[in-house]
Amino acid sequence: MKIWQKNIDVDALVETFTVGNDRVLDMQLAAADVLGSLAHTKMLNSIGLLDREDLDAVQQELKLIYREILDGRFIIEDTVEDVHSQIEMLLTQRIGEAGKKIHAGRSRNDQVLVDLKLYFRSEIQRLVSLIEGLFRQLIRLSEANKQVLLPGYTHLQIAMPSSFGLWFGAYAESLVDDLELLKSAWKVCNKNPLGSAAGYGASFPLDRTMTTTLLGFDDLNYNVVYAQMGRGKTERILAQGMSAVAATLAKFAMDVCLYINQNFGFISFPAHLTTGSSIMPHKKNPDVFELVRARCNKIQALPNEIALMTTNLPSGYHRDLQLLKENLFPAFQSLAECLEITTFMLDYIIVKENILDDPKYDYLFSVEVVNNEVLKGVPFREAYRNIGEAIENGTFQPQREVHHTHEGSIGNLCNDQIERMFEDVKAAFHFERVETALAELLS
Repeated sequence: MKIWQKNIDVDALVETFTVGNDRVLDMQLAAADVLGSLAHTKMLNSIGLLDREDLDAVQQELKLIYREILDGRFIIEDTVEDVHSQIEMLLTQRIGEAGKKIHAGRSRNDQVLVDLKLYFRSEIQRLVSLIEGLFRQLIRLSEANKQVLLPGYTHLQIAMPSSFGLWFGAYAESLVDDLELLKSAWKVCNKNPLGSAAGYGASFPLDRTMTTTLLGFDDLNYNVVYAQMGRGKTERILAQGMSAVAATLAKFAMDVCLYINQNFGFISFPAHLTTGSSIMPHKKNPDVFELVRARCNKIQALPNEIALMTTNLPSGYHRDLQLLKENLFPAFQSLAECLEITTFMLDYIIVKENILDDPKYDYLFSVEVVNNEVLKGVPFREAYRNIGEAIENGTFQPQREVHHTHEGSIGNLCNDQIERMFEDVKAAFHFERVETALAELLS
């Protein structure tokens, strides 16, 4: 069944090609489609296009379908084109003529748009929750290991003393900035496109402000042409936010793969969290973090993939946009799994102490010695030259006491301030507003 079909059957090969994976991917939009219809039909009633009796029947059945979706009992039949057709068909089968009235004043174009935005909001909220879990884990590890020194590197050459407190805390703060980008994506997703119809509005006196409130959106996409132009752009901005989180995870995973290597030996994990070799009995491979690195590098390519699929499209709707779901939807699950497994693995990380006692790290303390000379009144350039000469002639003596106390350094991690920043960004999403609005819509 196709809600647009008249009296001509579409060629089977054309139908198979154009539908593609939509039935499978649309299952993820089913709950959102019901929410959009709940709001739309209430609005239709308010402007006289759906009487009270029909509204009550539609609302009651939509809520039953919503429960079926949550319970895993909803399917999109093979003979049905997409989720929108399936829900409208079910309504018509179950309540009769009232089910045929719900599409007045909208097109599948704006129906898909609102479904996507509602779905994207729920996925962003899920990611934020998982990011918070990893953030808390990193802060906990930073505090627990703030006294344990670690070599710092530039150009992969030993540079200056760092600490596990700094290392864990750095990735925690990185997630704060990643959250800022996700917040920007949230703001774009949290504008209502419903009522733009096929991209040019409708002749009915639609109350778009009403559906905006009912669905918990912060605002409207006011211009109906831009509402349609936002498809593709919204996905790209969201992918950029996800890409930022993925970049942080990929870099952390690379550090773990280096630090667990026997030539570094800074960290380890219990044997049951690593994998072995079919030929080398000594191997304990960091497969989890290698896969996190690869998955997250793939997610970092997502904004470019979306840009290349949409960059030469004129305004208005084009079927090309359907394929964006195939790129973006699996990325939500992949990033969520990477966040979840990283948080889990960090429950078991083992940090090696006294790493810097090894003489090969003596030169890490060269800057400390230079700075100590400066504190005694020696000009910096002269102190630098003197210590450089001592290193060259083999007479350098490290001073292993590290006195870094300024904000964000080894002795003053400022984790409380990093936590404050995280809380400020998280609070700006205002998830509770959306939750309240949708709860009222479903009540």
